[in-house]
Amino acid sequence: MSSSFGTLFRITTYGESHGGAVGVVIDGCPPRLALDLNQVQAQLDRRRPGQSKLTTPRDEPDRVEVLSGLQEGVTLGTPLALEVRNRDQRPGDYETLRRVPRPSHADYTYQQKYGIRAASGGGRASARETIGRVAGGAVAEQWLAAAHGVDIVAWVESVGTERGGPVDPALVTRAQVDATPVRCPDTEAAARMTTAIEAAKADQDSVGGVVTGVCRGLPAGWGEPVFDKLEATLARAMLSIPAVKGFEIGSGFAGTELHGSAHNDAFVSRGDVLGTATNNSGGVQGGISNGEPVLFRVAFKPPATIAKAQDTVDFAGDATTLAAPGRHDPCVVPRAVPIVEAMAALVLADAALRQAARGV
Repeated sequence: MSSSFGTLFRITTYGESHGGAVGVVIDGCPPRLALDLNQVQAQLDRRRPGQSKLTTPRDEPDRVEVLSGLQEGVTLGTPLALEVRNRDQRPGDYETLRRVPRPSHADYTYQQKYGIRAASGGGRASARETIGRVAGGAVAEQWLAAAHGVDIVAWVESVGTERGGPVDPALVTRAQVDATPVRCPDTEAAARMTTAIEAAKADQDSVGGVVTGVCRGLPAGWGEPVFDKLEATLARAMLSIPAVKGFEIGSGFAGTELHGSAHNDAFVSRGDVLGTATNNSGGVQGGISNGEPVLFRVAFKPPATIAKAQDTVDFAGDATTLAAPGRHDPCVVPRAVPIVEAMAALVLADAALRQAARGV
């Protein structure tokens, strides 16, 4: 099983949804970083379940513990291990799933691949696995800010058919994003999104959405052509998040409707460097950052686990009806915001270290 991500700044996550703990081992974190664990905890708090009526009622404190790699608040350069204990796991809630795979979930595919699976809560396929990503990404984010002045903000752009108004990616802040439980900085749209999530929850159903992310302060030059292009590694990172079914950067699919003369980003002088008058490229050209903000969108499907009864078959192929047991998110996008930020931070930290290794 591939549970590692990154080349020089590399993480390995571990643990199951209803096991004893989940966590991450970070290999390659630069030494002498003054690590603020409160910032790590803050990102985990934004991801944790039970934080509002829009999320699963599973009540987990998700308190982070450092197991290695830190001395008196400073990274040693050795493997940094961060762990969160599971406190409110209820494996007994999932007894039905020993014989019935959930539609559109990973129960069937894991069983086919390994001949065995974690029957409670989805195991490694559960979004609880992302705790390690968020913890690792929070460390990467602190190093990026300290070493390069990079900052990353993500927000909910849409829930179902409800869309937010324009957001200025150059100015949006996490405080604005977190002003509403749905994490949309457009407060009027946030109210409509909240209503959509509550309606799906009341109907024992689920709804999807889109998260937009921006990475600001990158210099030109990060990214590795040809196969490790910056947008390619970002796409891999985002598509590895549970429930993600789409990724686009810059103009994305909408750019296909433009002519080259309208889509091209003309260069402008910005003192000692060049910039672009527009940003249809999303901050990346030829797979390499061009110094403009990196702007991307991530599409999340409706959560597969729902309480609404569904006609399906069990593992033996016999017809049955399943109303999935356990506790579920009616929509994942409010909690996905810090996960998207974390994966972006991991990609950029790795890209920065790979560029530094060139000595350029």
